[in-house]
Amino acid sequence: MGCNAMNKILIKNAHLISMDDNIGDLLDTDILINDGVIERVEPSISTEAEIIDAKNYLICPGFINGHIHTWQTGLRGIATDWTLSDYLASIHAGLASFYEPDDMYIGNYIGALYQINTGSTTIVDWCHNNPTPDHTDAAINGLIDSKVRGIFLHGSPKHKPKEGMPHYSEIPHPQDEIIRLKKGYFSDEDMLTLGMAVLGPQQSTLEVCKSDFTLARDLNLIISMHVGGNFLTPHGFSVLKEENLLNNNTNIVHANNIPNEMLDLLVDSSCTFSITPEEELQMGFGNPLTKRLIERGGTFNFGSDIESAMAADMQNVIRFALQAVRHEFTLENYERNHSPPSSMSVTTRQAFEWLTIGAAKSFGIDDKVGSITPGKKADLIMFKKNKINFVPMHDPISSIVFHSNSNDVDTVIINGVILKRDGQLITKDLDAKLETLAVSGHRIMHQYREMQAMEKKEG
Repeated sequence: MGCNAMNKILIKNAHLISMDDNIGDLLDTDILINDGVIERVEPSISTEAEIIDAKNYLICPGFINGHIHTWQTGLRGIATDWTLSDYLASIHAGLASFYEPDDMYIGNYIGALYQINTGSTTIVDWCHNNPTPDHTDAAINGLIDSKVRGIFLHGSPKHKPKEGMPHYSEIPHPQDEIIRLKKGYFSDEDMLTLGMAVLGPQQSTLEVCKSDFTLARDLNLIISMHVGGNFLTPHGFSVLKEENLLNNNTNIVHANNIPNEMLDLLVDSSCTFSITPEEELQMGFGNPLTKRLIERGGTFNFGSDIESAMAADMQNVIRFALQAVRHEFTLENYERNHSPPSSMSVTTRQAFEWLTIGAAKSFGIDDKVGSITPGKKADLIMFKKNKINFVPMHDPISSIVFHSNSNDVDTVIINGVILKRDGQLITKDLDAKLETLAVSGHRIMHQYREMQAMEKKEG
């Protein structure tokens, strides 16, 4: 029953974690979903609808993955021992160049299904392997067919420039392509929202920065960029601020080691931040920004980043993020007081907010998702309370954050459509699609290794 014959779903007797301060956490409550929207949240609703008995279930908003390169799903596990230098050299200058549009489609389709399977109902897809419009269209269609809710950030590849061609740092984001997408796939942004994944001051000239940011402002798009290491344009953010091009649509990814002055400028400009703690610690980015942003009142979210290195389920990500920032606060307390802290610096509920309503606010979609609130989209997930890892349940949020894994996500509803039920995705021909992904990934790896062997022979 993936596509419900009835427009109404009535969830009965739920243990609700709403993430809405006005509703709170409720026992034995009902949730009425009508035409993809949460219509009522109250006890004892009676109406004609498809009934889901949730007596032994926890229900909460779907998770939000704030940064993922979904197209890399076919490269799972290849980067687990890579440094950042290994990653940049192998992915962008190598593996990415062998992707055909069909590879983009199947990577995004299966990658998005995996997100749904693990409880993420919204993903921010940072898609930066779009050498042709066909690649872009295929990636978008993969998301559409998966039925995930998403923010699609259109990026550009970083292949080695051919002789006589300008370096990618000198090429503005393709305005015509962005306008094509906005008028086409994104003319109705009910399920997918368009944004731009750009090079930013770290990886592009000032002229390119100004061009890209102006385009994003004129079209009211989120503009996102990776930040870390040496800057090609060190004063870029200062110039962009002077020209009023930094705002809450500006999304900064990583930025672990930027100086305090730059961080203050970005926070004061209402920029948002996406943190990917597992990948950042593996590849030597330094401590995640979490603690510094908490201290400044910054707006941030978390993402899984690259499945080429690690699993993309958000339970792992948020647990890792929480313990990492607690560790930082603990070390600071030892330095100041020579003792462990007397109270916990960040609570488990705060971490759960990062997964849900906090992430929604970060991307300006909290009017749609992030909490189970009447009027918002019906994006929610369900956990069985009587599973062996949940009993006894003293605190439901603690049970989810610290005692659950992706296999515990029993039911997923996005936009009022049941996409997972009784622990199983509701989709057609999954085995065949997985085989297609496997063939795609192995072919790309084979071509890349052949290129490496040829370069070694010639060198």
